Amino acid sequence: MNCTTIKRLLKTSIKEVAEKHELYSVNPGKDFTRTRKLPIEKLLSGLIGMSGKSLTNELIDMFNTSSDMPSTSALVQQRSKLKPEAFGTVFESFTNKIDKPNTNKLRMLAVDGSAIRIPFNPEDKTTYMPGGSTQSPYNKLHLNALYDIEKKLYVSVNIQDGMLANEHKALQQMVDISYIPLALVIADRSYESYNNLAHIQEKGWFFLFRIKDGYEGIKEGLVLPDKNEFDSSFSLKLCRKNTNELKELYKNRNEYRRLKSNRCFDYLPVKSKKKDPVVFYTLNFRIARFAIAEDTYETVITNLDSDTYPPEKLKELYASRWGIETSFRDLKHTLGLLKFHSKKAMCIRQEIYAQMIMYNFVEMITSSVAIKHKPRKRIYKANFSVATHVCRLFYLGKTSPPKVESTICKNLIPIRPNRHFNRTNSLAALSGFFYRVA
Repeated sequence: MNCTTIKRLLKTSIKEVAEKHELYSVNPGKDFTRTRKLPIEKLLSGLIGMSGKSLTNELIDMFNTSSDMPSTSALVQQRSKLKPEAFGTVFESFTNKIDKPNTNKLRMLAVDGSAIRIPFNPEDKTTYMPGGSTQSPYNKLHLNALYDIEKKLYVSVNIQDGMLANEHKALQQMVDISYIPLALVIADRSYESYNNLAHIQEKGWFFLFRIKDGYEGIKEGLVLPDKNEFDSSFSLKLCRKNTNELKELYKNRNEYRRLKSNRCFDYLPVKSKKKDPVVFYTLNFRIARFAIAEDTYETVITNLDSDTYPPEKLKELYASRWGIETSFRDLKHTLGLLKFHSKKAMCIRQEIYAQMIMYNFVEMITSSVAIKHKPRKRIYKANFSVATHVCRLFYLGKTSPPKVESTICKNLIPIRPNRHFNRTNSLAALSGFFYRVA
């Protein structure tokens, strides 16, 4: 798929949403009915092409220094009429067009979430976070995503308000609605949950989750080998009832497990009467523990076949999850996701979707460029920062495909595998701005 085709598919997705603007207007039948300098198609296209500049400079780029350029106030008023779901639909439509899944190929999907700091607004109770003893109050949104590790594309997005954020529900929703026929979901230990595993199993997918290595979580109650490294298979029957007969079954801890009514599990009735039949849900999985360094071990849970995927292979697969971490870094710092053009949470949601659309646009174009690998000490890849800049210029119609490809090919960086960095848990600070915002 060449650059021109990718751009045409994105423009087509934008046009499809613009033609159904009543579905995405704050006031249907009133908004986007008059002829304006910023009709909905131009508005969608312009916001997707924004970077980290001021609104005035963004408009100059959008209209190519035309004297017919609207004011920043006009842009603010127009975007306030548009629901963020319009950009979400463009994202889904464009992703479906560029990502044609092979029914026989197992896709490697990493799932993760990332906090996004937004301008302070104590009146917005769904995004307002009270802070703590060492942190001032702030507002945030929570971005959840499924990321294709091999194609380097976001295939699903779920944005939640900070106070209502629930990564487990987000994962379940993204899995349930996914268009991908066969996939392996790789997640860190914050996603450890019977319900998450069951949703993936019901989808016909596979899972590979890092779980707690101590005596808490899913490992708790299971009889596991008393070894540093092991690989054990289980077929665990989950049930909510607690009759005398079932209590005897629960003594076999590796085959039966009781789930209390306060634990969320969508495939068992929350409550049942004594006369109701007993309902079991069978969850099939392996628990593998392996060394990742001297005297350091990691435990994972998976339903992958043990012959095809021994512990060493599981270790490699889980390590590939780091791709979504670096994609979040590129999304925030290279594409400029931390530099918003509004104070309103609704408009910031628009920009989150817009930047994720642009991320997929850049990655698709970059992957279509043939990079010649010369005999060097290291293998080289495209410089994502340079690729983002030149792809934005191409999107805005300021350069042509041959120049896009040649510029990407000339700006390469070496791939350095097995690099390690200390993780920082501090929430990224919001970039300040002094120009007019909504």
